[in-house]
Amino acid sequence: MREALFIKQNTQRWKDYEDSKSKTPDELAESFITITDDLAYAKTFYPQSNTTKYLNGLAATFHQSIYKNKKEKSNRFIHFWRYELPLIFYKHRRPLLYSFLFFIVFSLMGALSAKYDNTFVRLIMGDGYVNMTNENIAKGDPFGVYKQEGPFLMFVMIALNNIKVELIIFVMGIFLSVGSIYQLMANGVMMGSFQYYFFSKGLGFKSIMVIWLHGTLEISAIIIAGGAGLILGNSILFPKTHTRMVSLRNGAKDGLKIAIGIIPIFLTAAFFEGFVTRHTEMAVWQSLAILISSLVFIIWYVILYPANLNRKLNRNNPIINETAY
Repeated sequence: MREALFIKQNTQRWKDYEDSKSKTPDELAESFITITDDLAYAKTFYPQSNTTKYLNGLAATFHQSIYKNKKEKSNRFIHFWRYELPLIFYKHRRPLLYSFLFFIVFSLMGALSAKYDNTFVRLIMGDGYVNMTNENIAKGDPFGVYKQEGPFLMFVMIALNNIKVELIIFVMGIFLSVGSIYQLMANGVMMGSFQYYFFSKGLGFKSIMVIWLHGTLEISAIIIAGGAGLILGNSILFPKTHTRMVSLRNGAKDGLKIAIGIIPIFLTAAFFEGFVTRHTEMAVWQSLAILISSLVFIIWYVILYPANLNRKLNRNNPIINETAY
């Protein structure tokens, strides 16, 4: 059967499936079986067509509806961080990668600007911060800024500020992703110039051992928040087979789940900054243990575990391929 005839014969039924908002579990199961039959036929005869992609997405929608109506044995919060959030990371791995690349490029721009312009660090960080740090360096305590407030108050202030920054980065994605890219630029340039400043003072290694105790998780979460903003913006720019409004709704939902899901990472980073980073006399092996453990966790939870989870899911549900997620 030609693809055009196949579409003509089934378009109305597919549209009815899409428009039907309330179905009993039995009706959902029956519709799911019918759609997967159509999908199997399309995969056989039109494997690269948009029809196959459309049916794949429709089948995924029914699969998720059926799964949502099943009684969950595990706690909903555990399920979210164990399954739902990692699968969203995998689904949107490209925007997350782009966010990482943007941040790296902007950080290098900040470092190079600080290297070739002696006034750049003051322009970015402010005279007050630079003067205070210079005084701390002269006193032999270059990272004394982390000891100015009590640990609990510092933890609360940093956590609130970082979550606010994260939400701004995400929400700014509504401006066709440009807003989130601008926020990544602002944070990346600041980080690059900040880090170069300590290297220029001969404190490069020490700054890594102190600042990146909390910075590994904090910067990683900011990059992920940038990815969430790109998801939001790209849902408007590239709706694919959906209407722009449906695409925006889906992008906003996934982006918001990411923004909420990484709040514990910000809280952990704030805890380290408030309670741990102040101990600048910490042994190198202790600093490395925290830093490397944080980096390994981010790589595992955001990249490796989602990919492995997706492979397992595809083995269990071979009819629903990667484009469905």
